[in-house]
Amino acid sequence: MTISVRLNDETLELVKAYASMNNISLSDLIRNALIEKIESEYDLECYNKAMEEYKKNPKTYTLDEVKKELDL
Repeated sequence: MTISVRLNDETLELVKAYASMNNISLSDLIRNALIEKIESEYDLECYNKAMEEYKKNPKTYTLDEVKKELDL
């Protein structure tokens, strides 16, 4: 699949320089940045949900308790 992205000249030069510094193609740079952005937002969403659950029930467990519970 091909996707077009419009960048002004200044931004394009910055992106090209960054890709060159890291010895990667523009396609790889954009793909990796997009995936990293999605993963970061997903991680933040998971964190926020976990914090909401923790605030409802702020029970914590020691490592030994977890090991015992999981029979490790």
